[in-house]
Amino acid sequence: MINMKNIVKYVLSFTLLAIPMQALAETSAGARIGVLTCKTVPGSGFSLIVHSTEDVKCAFKSTSGGIEHYKGETGVGLGFDMSYDRHTTLVYAVMSANYKAGAHQLAGKYFGGGASATVGVGVGAQALIGGGRKNISLQPLALSGSEGAGVSAGITYLYLEPDK
Repeated sequence: MINMKNIVKYVLSFTLLAIPMQALAETSAGARIGVLTCKTVPGSGFSLIVHSTEDVKCAFKSTSGGIEHYKGETGVGLGFDMSYDRHTTLVYAVMSANYKAGAHQLAGKYFGGGASATVGVGVGAQALIGGGRKNISLQPLALSGSEGAGVSAGITYLYLEPDK
């Protein structure tokens, strides 16, 4: 039987370890330019225990009020995923030193570590780095909310492309 108390403890520990990474990213990537919100597409995922994937639809809202839409994929590239959560939302702060509105500069691949625990309603955290070559950085700590059941942890990824 899964011990939820230990799972929550691991997720919180992971979150606390990722906070120093957030401070480093903010100083090297520039000013905060907006928020990226991604929601999983119901019925688009699959899980092979050590690898899982699910499609996402994302909206980036800049601090100036503009909105860009993205589509892509997220999941556990290598790790442990025994989850059934079909309503997941990920929220990232976005930083850039030279953002150009409408250029879909967030497109790219992001990699890192992640963990989540869900029984009914759950929480998770991801620490992601990467992206394109356009000086865009996702806040390395993203909190997620989900509905379902299960636990996952491992090397996570987020791939984004413009959804025009």
